[in-house]
Amino acid sequence: MSIREALRGAPVIADAPGLRLLQVGHGWDLVRIHSDLGFLALDHLRAIGTAIGPVLYDGPYQRLYYAIETGTSGSWADLPVRHLSTDSWLVAPGAERLDDWFGGWCELPDDDALTDVHALRAALQHPYVATLLEAVR
Repeated sequence: MSIREALRGAPVIADAPGLRLLQVGHGWDLVRIHSDLGFLALDHLRAIGTAIGPVLYDGPYQRLYYAIETGTSGSWADLPVRHLSTDSWLVAPGAERLDDWFGGWCELPDDDALTDVHALRAALQHPYVATLLEAVR
C-alpha cells in the first residue's frame, strides 16, 4: 500500500486538523534522519536522478523521514539514523497539506515508489554529506 493510500485511510488526529496517524511497517518502513543530513542526501538523490519515495519533513523536530522497503534494519547500524518499522507510528499531514509550520512532504509520489535503501545509504556516505556527518557526531 502506498503512503498516499495509507494517508487516505489513516485516522485523523482529533485536536490537530489535517494530521493523520500512520502505522509503519506494513508495506514500508521509515528512516529518520536529522534534517541537515537528510536534506543533503535528498539533494544528492535528486541530482543523480534516483527515484525517491515519500519524504516527510518534520519542522519542529528538524527531521526527515524517508519511506523505504521493509526488512532493512541492519543497513543503518553505522549511520546516525533511526530505522522505524512494525509497532512504530508517524504523525503526518495529509497529502493536501504540503507546506506549513509542521514542515510537510518534500516528496510524495502518486505511486507506491520507495527510496532505494542502497541509494540512500550511498547518499549519506557521499563525501559532502559525510563531512557534515562527522561534524554532527
